[in-house]
Amino acid sequence: MEKSLKTKNYGAEQIKVLGDLEGVRKRPAMYIGSTDKNGLHHLIWEIVDNAIDEAMAGFCDHIKVVLYKDGSVLVEDNGRGIPVEIHPQEGRPTVEVVLTKLHAGGKFGGQAYKASGGLHGVGLSVVNALSEWLEITVKRDGTVYWQRYEFGKPVTEVKEIGQYDDTESSATIVQFKPDKSIFADTRFDYEVIRQRLRELAFLNSEVTIELQREGSEPEFFHFESGLAGLLEEVANSSEKIIDVLRFSGAQQDVQVEVAFTYVDDFDENIVSFVNSVRTVDGGTHVQGLRSAISKTLAEVGRRKGLLKDNNVSSDDFRQGLRAVVAVRVPEPEFEGQTKGKLGSKYVRNIVEDVVSKAFESYLETQNDVTKTLIQRALASAEMRETFKRTREMMKNRLRVESTVLPGKLSDCSSRDVEKRELLIVEGESAGGSAKQGRDRTIQAVLPLRGKILNVEKASWKRVLDNEEIQALIAAIGTGVGEHFNFAKLRYGKIIIMTDADVDGAHIRTLLLTFFFRMMRPLVEEGHIYIAQPPLYKIERKKSKDIIYLYSDEDLQAFLREHEGENFEIQRYKGLGEMNAEQLWETTLNPETRNLYMVTVEDAEKADELFSVLMGEKVQPRKEFIFANANLVKNLDV
Repeated sequence: MEKSLKTKNYGAEQIKVLGDLEGVRKRPAMYIGSTDKNGLHHLIWEIVDNAIDEAMAGFCDHIKVVLYKDGSVLVEDNGRGIPVEIHPQEGRPTVEVVLTKLHAGGKFGGQAYKASGGLHGVGLSVVNALSEWLEITVKRDGTVYWQRYEFGKPVTEVKEIGQYDDTESSATIVQFKPDKSIFADTRFDYEVIRQRLRELAFLNSEVTIELQREGSEPEFFHFESGLAGLLEEVANSSEKIIDVLRFSGAQQDVQVEVAFTYVDDFDENIVSFVNSVRTVDGGTHVQGLRSAISKTLAEVGRRKGLLKDNNVSSDDFRQGLRAVVAVRVPEPEFEGQTKGKLGSKYVRNIVEDVVSKAFESYLETQNDVTKTLIQRALASAEMRETFKRTREMMKNRLRVESTVLPGKLSDCSSRDVEKRELLIVEGESAGGSAKQGRDRTIQAVLPLRGKILNVEKASWKRVLDNEEIQALIAAIGTGVGEHFNFAKLRYGKIIIMTDADVDGAHIRTLLLTFFFRMMRPLVEEGHIYIAQPPLYKIERKKSKDIIYLYSDEDLQAFLREHEGENFEIQRYKGLGEMNAEQLWETTLNPETRNLYMVTVEDAEKADELFSVLMGEKVQPRKEFIFANANLVKNLDV
C-alpha cells in the first residue's frame, strides 16, 4: 500500500505502547474525573482533543460532532487518520492497539506531535472501555477501514469497506454510545458541548468546527478573531476601561498567547488553556500571567512616579482583569488525568517573561492607560483596607448572632445533620402550611418576609444589619465569608421554597446570590436545593382522583392524552394556596417530591454570571429570572 505525502510520516512506528487497558471500567473516575455529567462529557472532549491535536500539527482543518437520537455521538476529523497497519510491537492492527491499550498513541515518541492536548494516550481507549459500543472508521491512502467494539472489546476484525478518491481528505471517524451501567445519566447537554466547541474554534482559528443534532441543521464555528474574540465573551457585557491587549511569543518550544483587558468591576477572571484544553483550575501559566501583569504595573508605575503606596498588593493590580491565556507546550505536566491544572514549573517563567516584556513596552508609550490602571490599584487597596476594618468590627457581632436561633425558626428534633432539612419558605401563609405539613423529626421551617437584600450591591454592614439575612445566618449556623465553618452546619439540605411566579423567581435568585457570595462552600458541596411545587391540581369529576402537574408542558400533554374527560383544573398562584396535606404530598415528602440541587460546575463562569445578573444592570437580571435553571441540575431526592 503506497502512502500519500500527508500520511507518510505518521505510521505504525510512531505509535508507542506503554501499558494495558485494565481497571478502567472498575474505576472510571481515575481516568475521566467522575461518572456524572462532567465525566460523561469528558468522553467527547477526549476524542475532540485528539482531533485538535491533528489541527495543531497542521493536518486537520475541519472537525464534525453529531449528537444522535439514540444517545450516541460521532466525532470526525479530516486529519491523517489513525494508522491501520500491523503494529510492530503488538502484532495487531495499530488502530486496534490504540483502542484497547492504555498509553498507546502518537504523543509519546515526540515525532507525531510537537504539542498535544490528548497528552496521556488514554483518551480513545478509555472512551472505548466506557462505551456500550464504539465504531471507528479510518480513511487513509485511498482505503476506508472499519471496526466495531462492544464494552471495550473488538467484536469484528479491522475491515476494508471501500475506497475513496485520493484527492479527498483522509479522516478518523469515531461513533460511540456511553455505557448506561457506568454513567448515572447518559444524556449529553447540547449547550455544554456547544460552548466547548466554540472555545476551541476561537483557540484554533484555522479550524472550522461543525456541531449538529440528528435531524437539525448544523452549526459552524470558525473565528478569525482568535483569542481577542474569546476575550470579548469572557468580558461579557461589562464595560471595558482599556482596549484589548494581545501579546504572543515563544521560548523553549513553548508558544504563548494572551489577550486581556480591564472592565468596570473589581473581580478577576482568567480563562486558561494548554494545547487547546481548558485548564479550569489554572496552573503555572496562569501564575506567570498574574505575576507579569502585577509586577510590570508596579515597576512602570513607580518609574513614572504614579505609585508610592507600599500597601498596594499584587491582587490590587488585577482588580477588574479579564484575560485569556493559551500556551502550547511539548509534553506538559498536568495535575490529574482530566488536565484541569498545568504543573510544568518552567512554563510560569516563560509566560511571565513574554508578557512582562510586551506589557512594559506597551505601557511606556501609553501614559493614559498606565495612569488609569495605577489609580484603580490604589482605589482597590483603599477599599480593601476599609473592608478589612469593617470585617473586624463585625466579627464579634457575627459570632454572637450565629449562635442565637431566630424566633421565627420552627426547628426539627433530629440530631443527625445529614438528615436534617431547612425549608426556607416565602411568606407567612406558606410557612404556616409548611409547619403543619412537614416531618417535624427532620424538617425545620424558616419563613421569610418579602425579598431579602441584594448582597451583590450591599456593603457588609448592610448585609449583616438585614433582619432576614440575620435569620438565615443564625439558622444555618456556619457563619459567612472568611468566618464560614462547615463543622457548625446545622442542616444537610437547605431547601428554597418559593412561589412559581416572577416574584418567587426573583426571591430565589436573591437567595442563590446570598449563598453563592456569603456561603459558597454550601453550593460547591451540594447542600443547596430548590423545591419544585406543582403548578396545577387536576381533579377528575367522576372519580375525584387528584393529579398534580409541575409545568405548563405537563398540563398540555395531560390534556392531549385525556381529551374529552371532565376535569377541574386549579392553577396554584403560590404555596400558601395548598393546605398542609397537599404541601406534604407534593413538595415535602422525601419519597415523592422533586428537588433540584444547585451546582456550580464552573466557578469562574458562575462568578461572572452573578456579577452581571445581580449588579447594577437591570435587563440581564430580568432575563435570568425566567431562565435561572441554568444553575441547577434535576435530581430525584
